[in-house]
Amino acid sequence: MICLTTTESTLTEALKQVERNRAYIDMVELRLDLLDEDELSSAQIFPRLCALPTIATYRRVSDGGKSQLSDKNRMIRLREIVLQGDFSYVDIEEDVKKSDLKIKGEDDLPRYDFENELKLKGIKIIRSFHDMEKLPANLFSLVTKLAKKGDIPKIAVTPNTIVDVVTLFRMNEELKDIKEKIIIGMGDYGVCTRILYKRIGSILTFASENEIAPGQLSAKSLKLLYRADQVNSRTNIYGIIGNPVLHTASPKIHNPGFDAIHYNAIYVPFLVDKVRAFFKLAELIKIHGFSVTVPHKRDVLPYLGKITREVKQIGACNTVTRIQGMWKGTNTDYYGFLSPIETAINNGEIKNALIIGAGGAARAVAWALRNHHVKVTIANRTFSKAQLLASETMSNCIEIDKINDLSSTIDLVVQTTVVGMSPNIDEDILENYEFIKPCYVYDLVYKPEVTKLLKRAQECGCKTINGSQMLIEQGKLQFESFTGYHYPHWVNIDL
Repeated sequence: MICLTTTESTLTEALKQVERNRAYIDMVELRLDLLDEDELSSAQIFPRLCALPTIATYRRVSDGGKSQLSDKNRMIRLREIVLQGDFSYVDIEEDVKKSDLKIKGEDDLPRYDFENELKLKGIKIIRSFHDMEKLPANLFSLVTKLAKKGDIPKIAVTPNTIVDVVTLFRMNEELKDIKEKIIIGMGDYGVCTRILYKRIGSILTFASENEIAPGQLSAKSLKLLYRADQVNSRTNIYGIIGNPVLHTASPKIHNPGFDAIHYNAIYVPFLVDKVRAFFKLAELIKIHGFSVTVPHKRDVLPYLGKITREVKQIGACNTVTRIQGMWKGTNTDYYGFLSPIETAINNGEIKNALIIGAGGAARAVAWALRNHHVKVTIANRTFSKAQLLASETMSNCIEIDKINDLSSTIDLVVQTTVVGMSPNIDEDILENYEFIKPCYVYDLVYKPEVTKLLKRAQECGCKTINGSQMLIEQGKLQFESFTGYHYPHWVNIDL
């Protein structure tokens, strides 16, 4: 199930949120703590109006909510709302005391047992635990303890490494006897767990329009882009690893492609700090292949059983697939980069190129150009790195503040760094470079579509290329490596 968490301060606006997302969701979590005080008196009618199974949640500040009431007063208010409405679930924090749930009525009315009232009315209790900073050491025993009460245990914790992510995915097997549980990894490392919630053993994942919890995705993205609710035991998992990685547009290439050819697969971003730990995760959840972006394009090499000629020459890998019990590394950046300029190279328009940057992408670009007989000069802010890459690719190098000395001879400028990428759209690593003659200017950044560098180059009469075409072409080649099929030509890729 995909559950939409409301983030509005009024019931009217919360209902509008539901309507905007109705096609993508199975249930709703009404966040009572986010509603204005005068809205709470009518909150009981919300489940009937939205016509979806609804969780009532009155979250306190320490668990990421807004309520500053004491637990007892919060439970009194929650009871007043829930028992008058048609809620399907109620979220109660695991450390709320029994005494706060046995609520005393006014005057001589008897005490009420809130938990028992909920069960008599058929409302399921979600017993939740939150850690906004880390994974607790007793995570497994905590879930087991909560489940023994007959409630649905909910764990929302914060992984800080890929090793933590491995621990969360282990919960599916380790706690398989607990049929109903909710497992959420918060923050950037936890995004993959929100998408692959079924592989963790969670009965639902939460979505919102405004990322009310760290790492939360939109319901539309979970439903349409990732098809997260359709993942099953036969779904082949693919992904992309990097640090950072959540900005990647690669899922917009692969997931629509999988859907178009009716291939039961999903492509997910994985934030990775240690490559070795990710390979453990890959074995645990049976990942079939993955893309590699900065800074791991060289780090994956020791774990590969087979590599292609391009990988050996470039010394970097951007595509890993599982082949006959081993990992095979290829590099589709090489061919993806060449795609928009190959004709210009072949007809002699491009003979001299200037590459800005000395990372993995620059290495692939340098070899692609050198193998097509283009003279290459490399410039980088750290000159020693430019020198090293130049020596390894049989290219020239120059200090970045001297590149204007070459501007009258350069036919192609390639910007391979992340400078100018959203959100830092006002940056231009070549702000002092003078376009003396019109040339090709190729910026591997694809967001924004026109960087500050490309805009300036256009004003000087240059032919410009952004990174989207390279990204799409190399992605299509990865798709073929992953699936064995050509990328479906009828799919319109919208980055």
